[in-house]
Amino acid sequence: MITEDERFNTNRPDLCHLLCWKGKFAPFDLGAKRLPSIDGHFWCTFTQTCIGPDGQLAEPGNCSSSGRTCYETHKGS
Repeated sequence: MITEDERFNTNRPDLCHLLCWKGKFAPFDLGAKRLPSIDGHFWCTFTQTCIGPDGQLAEPGNCSSSGRTCYETHKGS
């Protein structure tokens, strides 16, 4: 069973580039004592919802698998 930390971990080298979350767009100071929390709000750029084009949830634990039909590597890769 996957833990919540693993499920929402956005530090994955194989993360689909279509997955978005607010932390991707809101800069923060890495030297700060308190980092912003991941609030669990993820969406797919393609569908603009929390469900990907394949009908599955758009979240890091699901969007780091080339087994998904909608998975795309980072542009230029």
